[in-house]
Amino acid sequence: MLLENKVAIIYGAGGAVGGAVASAFAREGAKVLLTGRDPGALEPLATRIQRDGGTAALSRVDALDEDAVESHAAAVVREHGSVDVSFNAIGIPQPGIQGVPLVELPVESFLLPVATYARAHFITARAAARRMREQRSGVILLHTPEPARIAAPLVGGMGPAWAAMEALSRGLSAELGPYGVRTVCVRTTGLPETSTIDVVFGLHARALGVPPGQFRAAIEGMTHRRRSTTLVELGDVAAFLVSDRASAMTGAVANLTGGLIAD
Repeated sequence: MLLENKVAIIYGAGGAVGGAVASAFAREGAKVLLTGRDPGALEPLATRIQRDGGTAALSRVDALDEDAVESHAAAVVREHGSVDVSFNAIGIPQPGIQGVPLVELPVESFLLPVATYARAHFITARAAARRMREQRSGVILLHTPEPARIAAPLVGGMGPAWAAMEALSRGLSAELGPYGVRTVCVRTTGLPETSTIDVVFGLHARALGVPPGQFRAAIEGMTHRRRSTTLVELGDVAAFLVSDRASAMTGAVANLTGGLIAD
């Protein structure tokens, strides 16, 4: 298995992306430590992982709370001996953020995702990096969609927020690489199984005056495969990226957009 004996912390594990990546890590042998603001929301995921033969534990951790994240990371090292993987999958509600032209967007709505994502990812990455630097190994994984790179309309502050995450990943790689610590970002498009994308596509469709299905078809038509990334594809690649088989990859963005972005 790719991740046997690895210890992985998943922030925002109660969401679809966090759950898919946690499940993929567990299938590859990692001990997955599921965190979120509501431990009750994590219990079904932990039960599924354990039922399938994996190892999972859950904790209440708010990824925006610096003290809580640091305390949890320290406790993980005391109990398990290391932090080998850190993945932050938090999200925020999108109504009032996407689907609104920038010239009509309140400054608070524009700044909310920029401040929230930058703070949460810095706090969790820094907590992991402090432990990984001491142990001289580990991987910090981030996830962004295609507006981190392309000029997409009506995404509000989300585009700058996602672009900042990719810039943070590069900066962390430059500083942590000499200590044996890697940082990698995986970029996707769509993820139609998630409830979030249904909301987002609905916001954009409403703003453009078209049915949601038509908007989704237009986005998927921009890819070479004519379809969105799936959660299984994301989970499988994420597991590979944080494994030792991807040891040469750091400061990089793995492109899972199916050709929507062609590098």
